[in-house]
Amino acid sequence: MSNKTITRTQFNFPGQTNFYKGKVREVYSLKNDLLIMIATDRLSAFDVVMPKGIPYKGQILNQIATKMMRDTEDLVPNWLLATPDPNVAVGKKCEPFKVEMVIRGYMSGHAAREYKAGKRMLCGVPLPEGLKENDKFPQPIITPATKAEMGDHDEDISKENIIKRGIVSGEDYAVLEDYTHKLFKRGSEIAASRGLILVDTKYEFGKTADGTIVLIDEIHTPDSSRYFYAEGYEERQSRNEPQKQLSKEFVRQWLISNGFQGLEGQKLPEMTDEYIETVSERYIELYENITGEKFVKADLTNIEKRIEDHVLDYLNS
Repeated sequence: MSNKTITRTQFNFPGQTNFYKGKVREVYSLKNDLLIMIATDRLSAFDVVMPKGIPYKGQILNQIATKMMRDTEDLVPNWLLATPDPNVAVGKKCEPFKVEMVIRGYMSGHAAREYKAGKRMLCGVPLPEGLKENDKFPQPIITPATKAEMGDHDEDISKENIIKRGIVSGEDYAVLEDYTHKLFKRGSEIAASRGLILVDTKYEFGKTADGTIVLIDEIHTPDSSRYFYAEGYEERQSRNEPQKQLSKEFVRQWLISNGFQGLEGQKLPEMTDEYIETVSERYIELYENITGEKFVKADLTNIEKRIEDHVLDYLNS
């Protein structure tokens, strides 16, 4: 199984100046303000990276994000220049803002857990009484999180605190907020056209050398977003049944049922090859549902060489 995945890379591209390893992506900085972002097959849940990769996961995330960037670039400028390989995106180097703009249309996931624990304020946003899990909010709310370093947990933070602590200036934050609402509205429309509900998602932004604020990283992927199937949503809510969803929540639920939530002293359960195969199949299903297109599997014979050849071809062109 492991040879069918790429979980780490060690490239040395011409003009390379820096290398950064995120939870699932690896980013190579090159001269001329170019960035090469490689989506690996690593899987992260509860801010913990699982020991084994998931076949095709990097390709799936990269291709969904690329498609969604193309589908929203009329609204919000983004960093993307090219995708020379199924797992690779090349773009403009940016200074990332150290916040994730999380936006929620429904009370699910983290918000529902906090609400159940009795909290009626999330990241400085008041939550109405009388909501139940997966209910729609009167209007979408933005609940930002600070960007954690590898191995740390992202932390909820209010807009006021972000500005007060100087993480983002008030002027820039207003742009991030505006872009976040616009992207979520478009993402929700795209989802609706595929019979899906975009429940919540996160966006990341950066500033280019000339000071333009652009969308970076991934967008509307199952790793950064939660989707419900629209059909039957109302009936399930009225019967207090769990919603049928499309996100990596199924992995989180599997971990929880095996006694793991990323907490101190908990042991990571072993993912068998059979289970990994099912996760891979779920990701392909996610891709086809979210994009409305058939998934075309990339060649896994030698993923590293394939990526390197494609990137070098692009750089030489």
